[in-house]
Amino acid sequence: MSPHASSTLRALRAVPDPVRDVIDLLARRLPRDTDTRVVLDFLEDDLREGLSAIADVEAHFTDVLDALRAEDTTAQELLATAEDLEVLRRLEYLLNVAAQLRRRVHQAARRLTTSAAVSGPRRARASRPAG
Repeated sequence: MSPHASSTLRALRAVPDPVRDVIDLLARRLPRDTDTRVVLDFLEDDLREGLSAIADVEAHFTDVLDALRAEDTTAQELLATAEDLEVLRRLEYLLNVAAQLRRRVHQAARRLTTSAAVSGPRRARASRPAG
């Protein structure tokens, strides 16, 4: 492998991916079987799709803010920005993804509970004094 290729590979690995990181962390805590892999794959997809939809909705609101802020925006341009119906479609999609995400997290939690029961009790965390 050339020095340039290896530095490019290192740079690619250095890009933070919080979704991948959390899926990897969770995978270490769950049973290593096909069902777990399927749940984790769907969970990762739901997280990525939900975050993408949120980014699209945020972009729409930023566009509206920018249009309202601009002194040279015409009434027609302002209305066109506000009437972007794509944001409503993305919000509807976000609702669906959030429901799927909820279901996937429940599936992962059940597998986590089953995994913990199989591996035996864990040491309890020190409880905080009531305050």
